[in-house]
Amino acid sequence: MVAVLPARPRKPKDKAKAEVGVQVVERWIMARIRHEIFYSLASLNQRIRELLERLNNKIMQKLGYSRAELFIQLDKPALKPLPEASYSYTLVKKVRVHADYHVEIDKHYYSVPCSLLGQQLEAWISGELVRLFNQGQEVAVHPRKRTYGYSTRNEHMPEAHRQHATWTPERLLEWAGHIGSETHSYVLHILNSPSTSGTKLSLLPWTPEPS
Repeated sequence: MVAVLPARPRKPKDKAKAEVGVQVVERWIMARIRHEIFYSLASLNQRIRELLERLNNKIMQKLGYSRAELFIQLDKPALKPLPEASYSYTLVKKVRVHADYHVEIDKHYYSVPCSLLGQQLEAWISGELVRLFNQGQEVAVHPRKRTYGYSTRNEHMPEAHRQHATWTPERLLEWAGHIGSETHSYVLHILNSPSTSGTKLSLLPWTPEPS
């Protein structure tokens, strides 16, 4: 994980060596181009590039080396290859587990183990994934969604909810048909109504498994 620690705005004192280096380069180059005229940004950048190369190859009196030589000796050996995958920005925030064992992130709801009801979790939100942690332990991972809806994993559900989830519309109609035509018509009416989920589940406590 990478943390970005920028210097304070308008107070260039937090990273003194870097600021001094910028100041040296700026003054050295500005002193040489202050009387020159440029007719395009490209020509100005080309001139700055030429002067910067001269400055980097210039021997520093106190050290006896140029900046380019010190880079080759000290910095370059410590450099590592760039990662194969590009850096993915990750937002970290606290979220609360709702009574339905989901957490809300940008109007989308992601499930976590139902044993974590009411707990405060840490969400790591990238462009591709939502990772959820409880006291440093990862408890859930979901693909990132940007639309309203629910992402629910069966293993996060209480046992009763997992049982309810197996009652598809087809299974309900088959069960109703075993009881009788009136029951079948009633269940079909419920399933075709604008909001059926809660009513459908409320049928189950008093519906025996068809024999």
